[in-house]
Amino acid sequence: MSRRYIPRALEPVLRRAARQFPAMVLTGPRQAGKTTLLKHVFGRDCAYVSLEPPDVRASALADPRGFLEMSPPPVIFDEVQYAPDLLPYIKERIDERRDAHGQYFLTGSQNLLLTEGITESLAGRTAMVRLLPLSRREERGRLLDPLPWESPAKRVGVRGIARIDLWKGWLRGGYPELAAEPDRDISLWHSSYIQTYLERDVRSLRQVGDLTSFQSFLRALASRSGQLLNLTDVARDLGIAVNTCKAWMSVLEATFQVIVLRPYHANVGNASSRRRKYTSLTPERCATWRV
Repeated sequence: MSRRYIPRALEPVLRRAARQFPAMVLTGPRQAGKTTLLKHVFGRDCAYVSLEPPDVRASALADPRGFLEMSPPPVIFDEVQYAPDLLPYIKERIDERRDAHGQYFLTGSQNLLLTEGITESLAGRTAMVRLLPLSRREERGRLLDPLPWESPAKRVGVRGIARIDLWKGWLRGGYPELAAEPDRDISLWHSSYIQTYLERDVRSLRQVGDLTSFQSFLRALASRSGQLLNLTDVARDLGIAVNTCKAWMSVLEATFQVIVLRPYHANVGNASSRRRKYTSLTPERCATWRV
């Protein structure tokens, strides 16, 4: 039985980007719905190729020009971070038909690897779009309706049951699979997500030697949800170096588990001298802290 499709607010942005750029890269955390979204919006007109299977990946790396010949545009290349060497050849194909828009649609779950490859190969030729898990509007299926706290007429029900529902929603998370299957055990799903994330993404980045300590680092961040966080305190509690915490933070950011939020200042010069604020988007919780 196929899951129901949940409309995403990003759909018009993707269509507009396809009309204006030869290529588009859709990034975001694993299980955020990138592949489903691209197939829904462009699936009727585009072929689909996943670069995650080892044999497909080997074919793309062994003969990139032949691989692209077998997959002419428009085409969706899923998980392109597994074959970053393919990007220069995609650039070559784009330059042959630079005025043709909507040729290649790429997805990836690792911001660091993708950014490096795109900066070197596809700069100026691709639109970068980021997809996060479901927003409150998307989950409710009302993209244009105001949220309860945005409309004075709907604030009556916010105190009480609505507030409990908000907390339950935050703890459950906004991943489409959980929204499409309300009966799923969220504890089991979240623990499986973390384990898969550790095995697939963290190992591939090769910046984490001790996965057990890294998992403890994840728990330490989640336990400080909604609090101010000092990485020096976290390092002391876990018995690791502060520089290790900073390196692991960069891994979390590269895999979209953490998003850096910098403060707004009318004077741009003040922003660089102030402390930075971070928000963690781990599957279980959201945490805000200052370092």
